[in-house]
Amino acid sequence: MKTTLYERIFSCGETELKLGQATLIMGVLNVTPDSFSDGGRYIDSDRAVQHALQMIEDGADLIDIGGESTRPGFQQISTEEELQRVLPVIEAIHRAAPHIPLSIDTYKAEVARQSIQAGAHIINDIWRGIGDPLMLSTAAELSCPIILMHNRHQQRYTHLIPDMVDDLKESIELAIRAGVAQHNIILDPGVGFAKDYDDNMHVMMNLDVLVQLGYPVLLATSRKKFIRTALDLPVDDVIEGTAATVAFGIAQGCQIVRVHDVKAIKRTVRMCDAMLYASHDMN
Repeated sequence: MKTTLYERIFSCGETELKLGQATLIMGVLNVTPDSFSDGGRYIDSDRAVQHALQMIEDGADLIDIGGESTRPGFQQISTEEELQRVLPVIEAIHRAAPHIPLSIDTYKAEVARQSIQAGAHIINDIWRGIGDPLMLSTAAELSCPIILMHNRHQQRYTHLIPDMVDDLKESIELAIRAGVAQHNIILDPGVGFAKDYDDNMHVMMNLDVLVQLGYPVLLATSRKKFIRTALDLPVDDVIEGTAATVAFGIAQGCQIVRVHDVKAIKRTVRMCDAMLYASHDMN
């Protein structure tokens, strides 16, 4: 098996995030009252920080902080409210663990700007840079990595994978035109966004196509509905299902995985890496 692996070094304040040596684990920290799996659990700043530190101890390489739920039918909130939720948490985690890169899960340019200024290092945009006309220029100005996640308003595809490729190429072109450095671009297939069960399964079978676009790919499948549907299990009982998707993604070249259950998935990732990087050493 020959899997494409990209080598990147992302500058993250006092530390670096290195791709190409091991699969990176992004721990999910939702500071929202209504997220689909852990809504309300970490809206208290102290509890949020404690959970972030636990994920770091369990093996997370970076922490993704979100202040607005992105579950289906989510209620949009104002920029001000989102900032009130995320800034205290970003500042507190940055003080407690300045060596850990932080990403801000937002599609709002002003939230991204203030979060980076408060101690975050990466923008994680569920609208691939097109949800806010100022997002890409903001990312360029801040010279920070940006994750462009596939999404669209209408779930209408002529051919799913080619259409996704076209959408992501559009976002990449817009980002570069806005001044975002190519080496700061990361892609996300957007599993669960504008996609039904069959679409998600098709995406999972074709992750390598997105990897071949030439940018690192982040896979975010943790606890998502297509896993719960496949296994007919509740949201808090799908660690094995999530682990299976993670392993399948790593085998196709995904280099960052975004998960809730860091400790268990860390073991999955280590075993995948033991096989994957051994195969590369032999080539």
